[in-house]
Amino acid sequence: MEIKVALVGNPNVGKTSVFNTLTGLNQKVGNYPGITVDRKTGHAKINDQLKATIIDLPGLYSIQPNSKDEEVVLETLFDEKNSYYPNVVVVVAEVENLKRNLLLLTQIKDLGFPTILAINMADQMAPKGISIDLSKLSSYFKCSTVLISSKSGLGFNDLKSAIASYEYADTKPVFELTDVDESYFRGKEYKAWLNRSQNAQFNSIHKIEDTLSVSDIKRLQQKETVRRYQLIQGVLKEAYQKDINKATGWQAKVDRILMHPVWGYVIFFAIMLVVFQSIFSWSSIPTDWIDEKFAQLSAWISATLPEGKFTELLAEGIVPGIGGVVIFIPQIAILFMFIALLEESGYMSRVVFLMDKLMRPFGLSGKSVVPLISGVACAIPAIMSARNIENPKERLITMLVTPFATCSARIPIYVIIISLVIPNTTIGGFMGLQGLVMTLMYFLGFLAALGGAWLLKKMVRSEVKSYLIIEMPTYRRPQVFNVVNTMIEKTKAFVEGAGKIILALSVLLWFLGAHGPASTFGQAEELITQENKTPEEWEDEVQGFKLRNSYIGMIGSAVEPVFRPLGYDWKVSIAVLTSFAAREVFVGNLATLYNIGSQGEEETRIVERMRQEKRPDGSAMFDLATGVSLLLFYAFAMQCMSTLGVMRRETNSWKWTLIQIVFMSGLAYLSAFAAFQLLK
Repeated sequence: MEIKVALVGNPNVGKTSVFNTLTGLNQKVGNYPGITVDRKTGHAKINDQLKATIIDLPGLYSIQPNSKDEEVVLETLFDEKNSYYPNVVVVVAEVENLKRNLLLLTQIKDLGFPTILAINMADQMAPKGISIDLSKLSSYFKCSTVLISSKSGLGFNDLKSAIASYEYADTKPVFELTDVDESYFRGKEYKAWLNRSQNAQFNSIHKIEDTLSVSDIKRLQQKETVRRYQLIQGVLKEAYQKDINKATGWQAKVDRILMHPVWGYVIFFAIMLVVFQSIFSWSSIPTDWIDEKFAQLSAWISATLPEGKFTELLAEGIVPGIGGVVIFIPQIAILFMFIALLEESGYMSRVVFLMDKLMRPFGLSGKSVVPLISGVACAIPAIMSARNIENPKERLITMLVTPFATCSARIPIYVIIISLVIPNTTIGGFMGLQGLVMTLMYFLGFLAALGGAWLLKKMVRSEVKSYLIIEMPTYRRPQVFNVVNTMIEKTKAFVEGAGKIILALSVLLWFLGAHGPASTFGQAEELITQENKTPEEWEDEVQGFKLRNSYIGMIGSAVEPVFRPLGYDWKVSIAVLTSFAAREVFVGNLATLYNIGSQGEEETRIVERMRQEKRPDGSAMFDLATGVSLLLFYAFAMQCMSTLGVMRRETNSWKWTLIQIVFMSGLAYLSAFAAFQLLK
């Protein structure tokens, strides 16, 4: 027999850790129909006779929805025809924030589900001086209550036993609402929504809402919430005890340092410097090894397979293109490892609080910090996370400036360009110059977001103020499984997303580079004389002539005048244009272009091939001026086509989408132009 078990809970209660402990690696990630919100499902063995599909629902504070994520939870719990409709609901709570977590428990319990309260992080009770009377909680809330620790595995056998006994659970509501305001909530109809017994829940809500104004509904929801908290407070007085002296121990002292108005920012900058320095120093060996192996693979294909178009496609197109993405797996994995460590430890919540004070003068809501920090991974989910900002104008400003945040797709570009033009030296004997420049590029994106927000603040005004309410999670030792799992999932998504695009672009670029007009491309051997040239020199000149007169060379020559003031030749110009499909394919596209027509037997690594590239006057193509120009261009330009599509969908307006891309593209071009002209 197999049942469905839904995990619900507030954000940051360790719900995902509980899910991972129950399911192990037997899990998958999908999307809810119609929206891009992660859905995690997995399988767990409850006992010898019972198996369960575990559904990890998005975090929420209340079943009164204020965002798309929260609506997903309601649709799952309210629609009995939903394929993920649960047999039992496990409400995950955090031992230190039980009062807030119990609001959701009472609401879920009143929906009539067999409900289990799983109080997570039980291993922190003793150090915090916390004691809980489980029998009183179970009695008051009419549900099974267990203490668990996803960190140590404590209590999970008790949780499985409670799940196995779901058929015997008390499904009666714990809170009567008929006396909240009978003039609006006419007892039976409102209880139909709570108990799922008479009408479809949404129909019941809509019947009530049709007679009410928005302010009436909000007022009554607040009244209900107050009443529920009064009940919860009374229960906790008898069932929950906490020693305040212990609760304000070393963690409070650490917070006073990490969130200091001066030292907090210094420490954050230092942490980011360590992260990006590690990206360079730790990844150099695996990156060089991967680069070398792809060069050897191209050479082996050329030397082993029969001569022909297919061999050229593999050796000069697909392999170099894919290699241009794969060599950056170590850097991407290291970045996401550090992000996971910072999130797991509880530090990222402190960063959100710290940045709130800095961002308010620029017209950004405190809640805008979350999308901007999320943008370090990818702008697409970061833009969508702005849905949680209630004020529509602040939400718009946040979405418009979020693409300035340096996403992971820019890492391959930054790494390769910085490696080419910034010396691998140290400052003061310990601070790597390349890592420092990488850190500054990230902060440059953040400063650009603040500047853009300040300008938009003048254009888009709002009289409504927003406030950031965030609960600081306790500091925790990061769990290796969660960190590794996050690192693998994010890196896999990066490679799969970029791999599909680079494969298509590699084939396209190779085809355009391997073919051209018959009058020039097809007559290259006849048009190039062999006088006073060695066979190798003549072959190089023929291949260069073919590439310039191929279809891709013709396209590049057409667009080169636009990018020449920035210091780019036609090959770099093509790579810049095609990278609008996905920024991370810039290096792969260059690798494909540089390998078209090259001598396949040579094992030339991507970095070395770019370093050897020359201008017509014999100077290095990738000098300091061109390198800084490229860094600034990619720092300010819109990330990719997908970001553009998400902006159009989220704003439901071409006006703001076009304003965004024109502004970012203009800023990118002018900045790159100024840098090249000043440094050349």
